[in-house]
Amino acid sequence: MPQQHRAPTSTANREPHRQRAERDIIALGIVVAAILMFVGTGSTVLTTIARSYLFGEAGTDRLLSNALVLNIALVIFGWRRYAELTREIAERRHAEIASQRLAETDALTGCLNRRSLDPALDTLIETAQKSGRVAVLLMIDLDGFKRSNDAHGHQIGDIVLCQTTDRIRAIMPDDALIARLGGDEFICAMILDAPARSAAETILLRLNLAIAAPIESADSMIIVTASIGVSSSEQASVVPIFRLAQDLLHRADLAMYEAKKNGRNRFCWFEDAMEQKLRLRRQFETDMRDGIMRGEFVPYYEKQIDLETGEVIGFEMLARWHSPRFGLINPEQFISVAEEIGLIAQLSESLIAQALADAGDWNPKLSLSVNISPIQLRDPLFAQRILKLLVQANFPPSRLEIEITESCLHENIEIVRSLIASLQNQGVRVCLDDFGTGYASLAQLRALPFDRIKIDRSFVSTLISNSESPAIVEAISSLARSMDMPITAEGIESPEVLAQLRKFGKFNGQGYLYGQPRSADDTRRELSMQQLDENDAPAHQTQNLKSATT
Repeated sequence: MPQQHRAPTSTANREPHRQRAERDIIALGIVVAAILMFVGTGSTVLTTIARSYLFGEAGTDRLLSNALVLNIALVIFGWRRYAELTREIAERRHAEIASQRLAETDALTGCLNRRSLDPALDTLIETAQKSGRVAVLLMIDLDGFKRSNDAHGHQIGDIVLCQTTDRIRAIMPDDALIARLGGDEFICAMILDAPARSAAETILLRLNLAIAAPIESADSMIIVTASIGVSSSEQASVVPIFRLAQDLLHRADLAMYEAKKNGRNRFCWFEDAMEQKLRLRRQFETDMRDGIMRGEFVPYYEKQIDLETGEVIGFEMLARWHSPRFGLINPEQFISVAEEIGLIAQLSESLIAQALADAGDWNPKLSLSVNISPIQLRDPLFAQRILKLLVQANFPPSRLEIEITESCLHENIEIVRSLIASLQNQGVRVCLDDFGTGYASLAQLRALPFDRIKIDRSFVSTLISNSESPAIVEAISSLARSMDMPITAEGIESPEVLAQLRKFGKFNGQGYLYGQPRSADDTRRELSMQQLDENDAPAHQTQNLKSATT
């Protein structure tokens, strides 16, 4: 039984109890005295009454008779008070049990709560160790629960949690612990015979299948799955009993996140390598925070080409991290981490400020494109932050193009519409990036006034190798022409891809065919050399130079 934790009783609360106890003691004294008096006077009075009726002797003393009646009344009063006390004690006991249950269990599901989990888990682990068996701990996190909650409402979310709890109870052993830590996270612990892995995995497979079964609501079928992290006392290092529970929780938590990374709707056992990955991740995060302050994150620039003329018309800014510990790191490795730990806005604005300063030295005809994280678009002041950077850099808004991904449209289209309008009112162009990956609908394209769309590189780079890609590119091109919207195609990596792309219309393009992204200094030197060549070369040589880039 988990240890009870009672809140201290205030002086104001103790005073009525003390007064009631004093009254009860006085009442008990009166009852005892009444019983003694009844014994003392009752025998005399009753004997006298009996002789008076039987033998005609003189009547009883009036004073003794009154005393007997008073004694009887006091005994009756005492009995009634005893019955009331018994009822009060029973009610108080029920109230204490209900209060204890509320303090130690989750009100929605009836599982243990965070407060009662620790002592219960310590007891379970101690029982397992004394019996020579194994304590197995599960960390269960529901996949897609937040999305379901947002779509169907919290009332349906509560139904999902309750039914999930019932399914867990039906599969776990009778003596297992089941706790809900809040939200959609559950902790389960059970005792199994050693070795425990085989028996545990049988239970885990059943859990995954049971939780993933559809849940019927009033108007829809709801499906959530579970990512489960598993640890056991067989794996645990030698630590004191009071720390073993926290050790198992920590390991199960790491394993649960590994299960999510590996595709969700599965279970994953803790492995020592996960601890090493966690240490590296923490070091990575610390280095990121320090690196932003030290200016280790720098912009690189990838050319954007007018495919019809072969001219460089601008550059897309791509982030790079010159890490002293890890070397040169591409954004695919750190952007998601920056989003998770809340650094993305600081990092992005720092890079944009550097890029605006770099691009200020370029030919004024060249544009600058920058990518924006969906998280940044949740900030209603985002447009003002961009405009402030433009003012500080004295950079013309018409040369800046903000690229947002299709996934942004899935979050809050009203906020996105407001931000696009704010930016465009100041002259900044807005491009829909990664078009074709499945989020944007035709209605959204009509509702949001994008200045350009960019075809996702996965379709362009596979124009030759994938039979479906040409049809997709052609459909996007036709759609853009009908809406009079310019197109940029990224991922042009070979002459064959370029030749195939040109069949579908007029594009701007970028890709490794035109060179790798380069640092600010290399880009500046390349632009200077190109300007010198164009100034010195005859017109026909300049035309040949442009043709060479195509």
